Amino acid sequence: MNSNSTRASRASSNSKIIGRLGWGSGTAARPVRRWSIIATALLLAACGSAPRQPAEPPEVPRTALPAGPAAVGPAAPAVPTADDPVPGALVPGTLVPGTLAQAKSRWVPVRWSELPGFDGDALHEAWNAWLQSCERPGPVFAPLCGEVRRLSIVSGSEQRAWMAARLQPYRVESPQGSPDGLLTSYYEPVLKASRQPSAAFGVPLYKAPALLSSRKPWFSRQEIDTLPEARSALAGREIAYLADPIDALLLHIQGSGRLVVTEPDGAERLVRVAFAGSNDQPYRSVNQWLLSQGVSKINPWPDATKAWAVQNPQRVNQLLWSNPRYIFFREEALTADNVGLGPRGAQGVPLTPGRSIAVDPASIPYGTPVWLASSGPAATLQKLVLAQDTGSAIVGAVRADYFAGTGAGAGLLAAAVNQPLRLWVLWPK
Repeated sequence: MNSNSTRASRASSNSKIIGRLGWGSGTAARPVRRWSIIATALLLAACGSAPRQPAEPPEVPRTALPAGPAAVGPAAPAVPTADDPVPGALVPGTLVPGTLAQAKSRWVPVRWSELPGFDGDALHEAWNAWLQSCERPGPVFAPLCGEVRRLSIVSGSEQRAWMAARLQPYRVESPQGSPDGLLTSYYEPVLKASRQPSAAFGVPLYKAPALLSSRKPWFSRQEIDTLPEARSALAGREIAYLADPIDALLLHIQGSGRLVVTEPDGAERLVRVAFAGSNDQPYRSVNQWLLSQGVSKINPWPDATKAWAVQNPQRVNQLLWSNPRYIFFREEALTADNVGLGPRGAQGVPLTPGRSIAVDPASIPYGTPVWLASSGPAATLQKLVLAQDTGSAIVGAVRADYFAGTGAGAGLLAAAVNQPLRLWVLWPK
């Protein structure tokens, strides 16, 4: 859910997310005995491909990559390899040698065998997201990006061997030692819109006001709808108009989306509206508000909410204003190069459906490869993902928002995912 973020949007992936592997189904990655031979072969195979240059920074300022984690204790012991025993590492909450501390989490070194499903993941899907991260890498992962690019054309077993040789898995825990957390999901909706207001399309989407930074927090959602001062500040900033205020609220919650826009000449054009700022008001869940009003069915979102609005037209504004947070957008062109990707996340790179997550950067730095394991009624996920986004509701040590992709199918998955989570960061040795 991207309404809470400095990020972007969402689309359904072709990854195998409905597998039914249990928590303990992972098997240990085979140790790499002669890695130097493999590395030499890979270098020779890829000698003709030059690394791509980092992309230009996006328009919206992004949060800098936090500094690397600090070792707990007076000195950092040597980090265990895939072969070494890790005393106590399989016992959640145990403080073991080599444990690393972040501002909101601690990382406990573990064996690769702890990662459920590690031998079965289609790593090439995740590699596409990793290549995106290498367009704007932080200082910790930048030295690996040349190898990551070369490994994009090799087999999954070779990619697994490289990971075991170059990375150390750490179980993410709260500072108190709990490895359990929450997974939700977000996506990129596709909505009909018009460039011009009409009786059918009367709900505006706005660019950020010119003086947004001069007042913090800016006007609330209710004030934007009712105060002449706020309306005046947004006059002429309209990007397009939607037909339904619940769809506009959905777009604000997801943080970005795609519009099928009817232009003044009657032609239709597909564009993206991406996150360009917020009013800095707190995010409040409209689902929680509906539950507090005695509504028992709030899913599927937004259909159940629209049904409630039809039955309670006099209370629609009350529903909308229950969430004071308001999102401003910028329009972006969709091209052959980016139509299959999501919007840019907080790391500043395009999100990859099914392989990007939003995290709390005080727990996991942007650009970090993460092993994700979550099982619930909506999906069982055991896969490599990249921490490339954040959101104001994505707070805490073991907390992630899974980018499902674009369109209605992704929306159904995103609405259903609210389930237990465990995470492992994969950090350079």
